[in-house]
Amino acid sequence: MKTDLSLISRPIFLVGAERSGTTLLRLMLDHHPQLSFYSEFEYAVDCIPDGEGLPDLDDYYDWLETHRIFQDSGFAIDRTLSYPQLVNSFLSQKRDRDAKPLIGATVHHHFDKLLRIWPDARFIHIIRDGRDVARSAIGMGWAGNVWTGVERWIEAEHLWLKLSQSIPSERKIDLTYEDLIAKPIDVLTGLCNFIGIPYNDAMLSYAQTSTYDVPDARLIGQWRRKMSEYEIQLVELRIGDMLVERGYELSGLPKLILTPSIQLKLKLEDWWNRVKFRIERNGLPLFISDYLSRRFGLVQWQKNVRLQLNEIETKYLK
Repeated sequence: MKTDLSLISRPIFLVGAERSGTTLLRLMLDHHPQLSFYSEFEYAVDCIPDGEGLPDLDDYYDWLETHRIFQDSGFAIDRTLSYPQLVNSFLSQKRDRDAKPLIGATVHHHFDKLLRIWPDARFIHIIRDGRDVARSAIGMGWAGNVWTGVERWIEAEHLWLKLSQSIPSERKIDLTYEDLIAKPIDVLTGLCNFIGIPYNDAMLSYAQTSTYDVPDARLIGQWRRKMSEYEIQLVELRIGDMLVERGYELSGLPKLILTPSIQLKLKLEDWWNRVKFRIERNGLPLFISDYLSRRFGLVQWQKNVRLQLNEIETKYLK
């Protein structure tokens, strides 16, 4: 079947910080009989420059060669297409592959740039308690402590606050991870109304075909059980006001005073724990190869290293 290459007029994008329930919600949406929902689609916008302009296509083709998520997608690259047509074709291929009328995708970064390709896009914004996100980021190797672990949450929330001001109310909807877990049918029904499709029980059948379990209330507020008081104080010092503005209660612990020595310690701790994580997961030889190939701009070596790192990362995906 030939893929329809016309611009998808109103795709649906799920945005928010990583570790905020985007994968869980994406699985639910993708199990709707009328909706095809793709996973991380950052590669559609990560190379778009700030301001004006679009990526050079030859550079983009090279970049995609070692992009793990794109390589796993099985999407074809039509080199006769412009950049907007090309990234749009990826969504079209996913939609046609699933034989469903509607299409959406998850984007965690640079999602403000989606409007440069799809000016009438619709947005679902999900937020999770930043204290849980900070803790979870450490386990992924993205941060060495909760102080830096919350940075992706901060970035996503600031970006959404700015973007949402330019989107009409009928094209955006907000929800929390906590509500999704506590009352999934109610939340999904609201999302379906927003999209313009009826709720379907198949949306909660994802556990039969994925490694994700059904919603469990024990997943809410894990920071209370799994973070030390000091870690909670660190995160609340950094995002306390943002948490309150978004309806989350603070712990009530005394406010921490951040001294220069504490800041230095946090910076060094973050650096060392991230390095240690990569060495333990990837091995010292590959860690050194990655550093040297990037440091000296050895493109082919870096490509080979990147492909090896992709294989390792895939093994750890849930």
